[in-house]
Amino acid sequence: MRYIDPHIHMISRTTDDYARMAQAGCVAITEPAFWAGFDRSSPRGFFDYFRHLTEQEPARAAAYGIKHYTWLCINPKEAEDIGFAREVISFIPEFLDMPNVLGIGEIGLNKNSRNELTILEEQIDLAARYDQLILVHTPHLEDKLKGTKLIMRAIMANGNVDPGRVLIDHVEEHTIEIVLNEGFWAGMTLYPETKCTAQRAADIIEMFGTERIWINSAGDWGPSDPLAVPKAQLELARRGHPPQTISKISYGNPKAFLGACSKFDLSDGMADA
Repeated sequence: MRYIDPHIHMISRTTDDYARMAQAGCVAITEPAFWAGFDRSSPRGFFDYFRHLTEQEPARAAAYGIKHYTWLCINPKEAEDIGFAREVISFIPEFLDMPNVLGIGEIGLNKNSRNELTILEEQIDLAARYDQLILVHTPHLEDKLKGTKLIMRAIMANGNVDPGRVLIDHVEEHTIEIVLNEGFWAGMTLYPETKCTAQRAADIIEMFGTERIWINSAGDWGPSDPLAVPKAQLELARRGHPPQTISKISYGNPKAFLGACSKFDLSDGMADA
C-alpha cells in the first residue's frame, strides 16, 4: 500500500533508507527543519541547512522515486537566544518560493520558556504574513500538555491563522482530543521507545477516529524507524481495520492537508491506493 511519510528528517538517514522506504510503498515525504544533533554556532549555518533541504535532499529522494517536500524555521530547541533566532527568521522568506517548500515548521516549544514562546509567536506571524501552512513540534513527556495548550493559545491569539492549516505533531493520548476539538490537524509520531508506538497509535485511532489525523516516523538522530508508517499499517491490518481506514491515515489525510499548498503534487497518472 502506498503511503506518505509527512514528517521525517532524511538529512539524518542514509540513502539505503530511501531505498527501503520506496520498496515499502513510500511515494512522498515532507521534511521539517529541526535540530542538527548539536546547536549551530552561527545563524548562517541555517542558511546552508535550508539550501540542503531545498536543493540536495529533493535530488537524493528523486533517485528512489520519492517526492521530497520541506518546511523551514528555526526549531524551538535553538530558539532560546532571541537575537540568534531572529537572524535566522530574517532570511527564511528568501526560500519560501522554492518549489518544494510547503510552509513554516517545525515550530513550537521545547522547554516552554518565555524566549521560546516569543520566537514561536514571531514565526506564527511569519507564516500568517506569507500565507504558509504550519507544522508544530510539541514538547516531550510532562511538558507536552502544558506546551500544547500554550502553542494553541499563541496560534489562536494571532488572529490570522486558520487552525485547519496547522498540523500539531507528536500528539499522544492526553493531547489529541484538545487539538482536534480546536480544529487543528493532529500528527502521531511513531517511535520505537518514546512518543507513540504503532500499537498506541492504533489504540488512539480506535478511540478518536481518522478525521484530521496522520501518522509519521520522524526518523531523526535518535532511536527511530524510517519504516514506522508501513509497520503501523500492518498493525492496523492485523487488528482487522479495512484498507480504506489504513490508507486514509497514511495517505489520504496527509495528502489532503499538504494539498492546501499548491506546490504539493502527487499526480502521476496512478489511482490513489
